[in-house]
Amino acid sequence: MIGGGAAGFFCAINAARVNPLLEVIILEKSNKVLSKVRVSGGGRCNVTHACFEITEMIKRYPRGANFVKKAFHQFFTTETINWFAERGVQLKTEPDGRMFPVSNSSQTIIDCLSGEAERYRVSVRMGVEVKSVKRETSVMSSREAVLSEVCSINNNDAAKFILELGMTGATDYRLLTADYICIACGGYPKASMFDWLRDTGHSIENPVPSLFTFNMPGNAITELMGISVGNVKVKIAGTKLETAGPLLITHWGMSGPAILKLSAWGARDLALKHYEFTAVINWLPLYNEQTLKEKFEDLRYGIATQKMIHKNPFGLPARLWEYFLKQQAVKDETRWGELPAALQHKLIKMICAQECAVKGKTTFKEEFVTAGGVKLNEVDANTMMSKRMPGLFFAGEILDVDGVTGGFNFQHAWTSGWIASKSIHTMLSNAS
Repeated sequence: MIGGGAAGFFCAINAARVNPLLEVIILEKSNKVLSKVRVSGGGRCNVTHACFEITEMIKRYPRGANFVKKAFHQFFTTETINWFAERGVQLKTEPDGRMFPVSNSSQTIIDCLSGEAERYRVSVRMGVEVKSVKRETSVMSSREAVLSEVCSINNNDAAKFILELGMTGATDYRLLTADYICIACGGYPKASMFDWLRDTGHSIENPVPSLFTFNMPGNAITELMGISVGNVKVKIAGTKLETAGPLLITHWGMSGPAILKLSAWGARDLALKHYEFTAVINWLPLYNEQTLKEKFEDLRYGIATQKMIHKNPFGLPARLWEYFLKQQAVKDETRWGELPAALQHKLIKMICAQECAVKGKTTFKEEFVTAGGVKLNEVDANTMMSKRMPGLFFAGEILDVDGVTGGFNFQHAWTSGWIASKSIHTMLSNAS
């Protein structure tokens, strides 16, 4: 297995479990494994999402929906929940559908996966980078012949692949032979980092960031950092991109599920805009400008003598309401019945369609998600095996599949890893 993340571990564990005679090795480039599992969900690990209809689930995948639709028929959310439950890890569902371990700690998931790897004697080697994957030939190249004289090679005549490995801190290379390979190394931020995969004959959809926050330098709203609103509607001006959900104001701009979902759906379009665009926010999505005007007229009569700054009838955070009033120069002593028509119009416009200039994005290093990867028409969704190189499998984010925030990327990791392990077992059984 190339990659020590969720998909790589899940494939390795399940492959070793169903075939105890199989020698399974995880090769991880960094000095730590399961890093995204550790940091996801604020350190709680958003394992999956409580969605049990495939037709509904695939709506959460901006790219790869048809691919995962086929895969989910083999291993879906119910199977994920049961798999962890059988190993003593119970999951809980939050109101928004996200599922976490009841311990509220990602360490629970890490311990489960690590424990299973140890139980089934899966070898984990860190600080090992795969430089190339090649078909084994009867005659080695001159470079491989030199390497073979100084490196340890598994001389297995039945092996189908040769992996050239770079070791951390080492100046030489080593070779490793393998009968089957599952590539589950996650996504890469730069197109050039896929070169070693292109060398295997596979095509790559160039990567762009997904699941990022919006930077709004100079916008006074950043002074409200830490404030969250339970449900807003956000759209990108001049496009059809629009989402709804919770929004979080940060010291650099805006984040939260609504923003992250919008960044996922608009990943390629926003990259073409060089991350400079206008986000339009409706802070009260139950209203439009006309219906909110009608509500304001009712308030002007119903609570005419009350000061606007003290009477926020929409359930918005107090500081956000004060911000709206201040931005439209509504004085603290202004009463609802005294609000000038011109200021009312501006206030309604700001609440229902506030335009915020976005200049740049912020991504989270450990939770970095990309749109892009191995093109899906070169991989069989029913087996996760390459259509170009039999015996080579893919799992997780290395494929051109990505979901919105909420546990959907992890579900794809569990599903693709499980299917790859099952397919390897089937191939082994057929070969024996």
